[in-house]
Amino acid sequence: MRSPNPLSRREFVKAAGLAAGAAGLVLPSAVQAAPARDPNAVLAELLEGNRRFVNGQLIHPGRSPKDFLALAEGQAPLAVIVGCADSRVAPELIFDQGVGDLFVVRAAGNVVSGAGPIVKGSIEFAVAELGARLIIVLGHSQCGAVKAAIQHIDANDVLPGSIGDLIDPIRVAVNAVKGRPGDKLENVTRANVEKGVERLKGLDPILSKYVKAGELKVVGATYELHTGLVKVYE
Repeated sequence: MRSPNPLSRREFVKAAGLAAGAAGLVLPSAVQAAPARDPNAVLAELLEGNRRFVNGQLIHPGRSPKDFLALAEGQAPLAVIVGCADSRVAPELIFDQGVGDLFVVRAAGNVVSGAGPIVKGSIEFAVAELGARLIIVLGHSQCGAVKAAIQHIDANDVLPGSIGDLIDPIRVAVNAVKGRPGDKLENVTRANVEKGVERLKGLDPILSKYVKAGELKVVGATYELHTGLVKVYE
């Protein structure tokens, strides 16, 4: 979907970057001044990209240094993806997006609560400084971190190094689905995503302000490894 502005955000950024390069100027503020995008339109655009990915009809199949040239002096990403560090889940690929379209923050288990200021600050930066108005907390099927959380929390054992600290934030999701019918791994995966969405919507002082003003959309979703489909939670 396209913005009603004469230039889409992506086209504006590209034009600004090329113009700056041609003039020998550094214009990060101009690049960041790309028109604001409706978060619902951005979400629809990402889901359309996912459909292209599933159907093998990618329009962003490869990358080379020239693809980065237009954005060398600044960025204006369409959305923030808070995803898992899993090697099988690359947001730019599964949403078929180009260079500069996604601001991606990844940690095993797509953890938000308990992830510390580095993760939350990165997300806040993308919204407050780069103008992103859509955040997707993206879980995925067969998540190793969620599996480990279920296994080791149930066993009440101790994990070495910092792995226990990594798993501990998912404990809330594991406890939240106790007694719930259905597949436990799927239930915990979704609960973990929903906890992340809830945390970001209420994250003061930056994200909560934009959410309350109706300017920022935060949604949860799951990527299915077997099909390639992304399912957004209502």
